[in-house]
Amino acid sequence: MASQDWVEKDFYAILGIAKDASDADIKKAYRKLARQYHPDTNAGDAAAEKKFKDISEAYSVLSSAEDRQQYDAIRAMGGARFAPGAGAGRGGAGANGGFEDLFGGLFGGGPGARQPAGGGGIPPEFADLFGGGFGGAGPTGFQRAPQKGSDRTATTTISFAGSINGTTVSLRESNGNVIDVKIPAGIKDGQKVRQRGKGNVGPAGNGDLIITVSVKPHDFFHRDGDNIRIHVPVTFAEAALGATIEVPTLDGDTVKVRVPAGTPSGRTLRVKGRGVKTSKATGDLLVTIDVAVPQNLNKEAEEAVKAFAAATTDANPRHDLAAKARL
Repeated sequence: MASQDWVEKDFYAILGIAKDASDADIKKAYRKLARQYHPDTNAGDAAAEKKFKDISEAYSVLSSAEDRQQYDAIRAMGGARFAPGAGAGRGGAGANGGFEDLFGGLFGGGPGARQPAGGGGIPPEFADLFGGGFGGAGPTGFQRAPQKGSDRTATTTISFAGSINGTTVSLRESNGNVIDVKIPAGIKDGQKVRQRGKGNVGPAGNGDLIITVSVKPHDFFHRDGDNIRIHVPVTFAEAALGATIEVPTLDGDTVKVRVPAGTPSGRTLRVKGRGVKTSKATGDLLVTIDVAVPQNLNKEAEEAVKAFAAATTDANPRHDLAAKARL
C-alpha cells in the first residue's frame, strides 16, 4: 500500500474505533465487521466485498505495532500537506509535490537535494522501514509488502480410537465445500491441527485453517500424557500368592503382566512401550491392581476363608492406625 494511501485513508474510521484504541478494541472491532461483511455471507455483493477488503486492510495496519506507529506518524505529518491547496506556493507542484516535500524534508532531500549514490531518492534502510522501495504507485509512492489472508478456526470431535491411530475428518463450509483434514496418530484432547492455505483469501496467499480437536473419553483406557492407565481386577489368591495375568492393550491384543506375591489393591504395575505412540515418543501401559472381594461364597470357600483367618490371627493390618491418627 502506498504511503499516500495511508494519508488519505482513515483506518480508525473504517473500523469505527478511536485513535487511542487498544489492541483488544482493534481486534474486537475487526472481528465484528469481518463477520458482517465476509464474502461467504454476502455472495455477489460487490459493496460488501469492497468493505471487507477495506476492513482487512485497516486491521492489517493497525494490528501491527510497527505499522500503526508509522501510519500515525505519516498521517500526522501528511495531513497538512494534502489539505486542499497545500501545493500552492511550491512551484505548482500540486498534491504530489507536497508529498515529495514531506519525505524530502524527512530524509534530508527536497528539490535539488543531493541523493545517495546509486539514485533512487530514498536510502534502502528507509525504504525497508516502509515495507519496500518504490512500487507501482509512481516515483513518489511507497509499497507495503502484500499480506496473507487471516486464519480461520474450527472445532471437531473424534473417537478415542481415532486419537490413538489417527483419522480423517470432513469439515463442511458454509458455502457447501468440504475440507478433509488428516488427524495425526497420538493427538491429545485440545490440541490443534493446522491446514495450510485453507484460511481467508489475501493478496499474498490464503491464511490457514486451525482445527481444535476434542477427543471422546474411553470407558476402559484413560490417557495420562503418552501413558495409558487401566484398572484390572485380581482375586485375593492372585494378589496374595502372585500370578501372571493377561490384560488388554491399545493394539487390540493382550500382554502378560506378572503380579508379585503380596500385591495390595491400588498398586500400579508398568508395562514399557505399550502406551500411546507418537512421532516423538512412545508411552507405557500403567496397570492398577484392584483386589476383588467375592460377594457370594459357597460353604467350602467360606470354611477355607475361616481357616485362613485362624491361621493369620497375628497379622493385624491395623496395628499402627492409632499411632498414625495421633494429633
